[in-house]
Amino acid sequence: MVTLYKAKAKASLAGVTLTLDIDSTDYEVNGLSRYQQKIAFVSGALQGEKVQALVLEDKPGFLKARTTKVLQPAPERQTPFCPHFNQCGGCQLQYLDNDRQRQQKQHGVNQLIRHQTGLDSLPWQPMLSGPDSHYRRKVRLGVWYDKKTRRLSVGFRAEGSKTITAIGECNMLSPLLTPALTLLPPVIKALPEPAAITHLELFVAAERPYVVVRHVKPLTQAQQQLFSQSWPQAYFLGDDGTETLQPWQADTPVPAYTLAAQEIKLQFQPGDFIQINEAINQQMVSQALAWLKVNADDTILDLYAGIGNFSLALARHAKTVQGIEGVAKMVQQAATNAELNGLSNASFARADLHLPWPDAPWVTQRYTKVVLDPARAGAQGAIEQVAALKAAQILYVSCNAATFARDAKVLLGQGYKLDKLAGVDMFPHTSHLELMALFSLPVKK
Repeated sequence: MVTLYKAKAKASLAGVTLTLDIDSTDYEVNGLSRYQQKIAFVSGALQGEKVQALVLEDKPGFLKARTTKVLQPAPERQTPFCPHFNQCGGCQLQYLDNDRQRQQKQHGVNQLIRHQTGLDSLPWQPMLSGPDSHYRRKVRLGVWYDKKTRRLSVGFRAEGSKTITAIGECNMLSPLLTPALTLLPPVIKALPEPAAITHLELFVAAERPYVVVRHVKPLTQAQQQLFSQSWPQAYFLGDDGTETLQPWQADTPVPAYTLAAQEIKLQFQPGDFIQINEAINQQMVSQALAWLKVNADDTILDLYAGIGNFSLALARHAKTVQGIEGVAKMVQQAATNAELNGLSNASFARADLHLPWPDAPWVTQRYTKVVLDPARAGAQGAIEQVAALKAAQILYVSCNAATFARDAKVLLGQGYKLDKLAGVDMFPHTSHLELMALFSLPVKK
């Protein structure tokens, strides 16, 4: 009988605290270090620091860890302003001032895109930025009721956890939404079954707060009134798990926001995607129009069009705009918004853009310009089809630098040139940096 030697599997480092020297940072401002031939991505750490970090994941080629103690701080480190910083999973970069946050994010993104595309330099434009606090017009609050201890927590998830951190104040929320943090928890706790409430969705529309109460068991009319009476300024809607929302007040108007610079009003339904930072959204739309220099001869294709956020502003100046969106109810909402704004030159259709595009009139039309604003997964599966349209200009709005770099490489490989690139600080104090990029197809002589 032959006995084969089998090497023992190395014990996982998950759950172990390591002492690490931070050499640099990545595009999400995680510290980078090395431990036993592995790259360690360390949240909460800055270049030049020595930290203790708890290993969260141990993978074959890398570690993910979270800083638990800073042994040697970098000169730029500052004290976080939020009392919930060590518990809440949001606003990860409070230990840096606002200017350094933006510098660090853009520096990391610059390195990532250059590495992925092979470009020697990038045509950076001034970053779009706005208020650093009270900027969120939309937020989701988790609700957790512990039946044993009768303890209620309403707030945000802790970093890397499903645990809800109770939040009594949040400097990021619109002042119109902050009363929810103190007014609604007592109402939930007073219910016969507080655990029936799973989470709350808050948003601002036309300077009024709205609250979607997600619940798994029906609430009586009297219980609904407890909510509306606790916060008379807010409109309440309830969902019993069937995804059918019912307003709890008879006079609840359809939610809407305005792009003031373009004189566009956009209605939306709870659950529809809207940008959470209203000031930055307005800047993005205005910059898109300025970069594309939209004129009356333009035929524009707007992909991932949503409720018409870019489409309708473009239609104010273009010959025609064709919006494509994957969610049927948002396609209908975009069409409604076009009618609401008297724009007969904007039309909308539904398609899954990541699959081979359908045999439809919009696919065979000639476009001078294309706009795309995909989700974090980017436009994989669609970007090759976008390039094949051979539009003179492509404006790409991205919320994920890694997938943008992947898609940009495809456009560059198809002959496009990157003309302009701007960071968009949609989420101050977080590691996220959105991007707006303008590509052009050189004119053949």
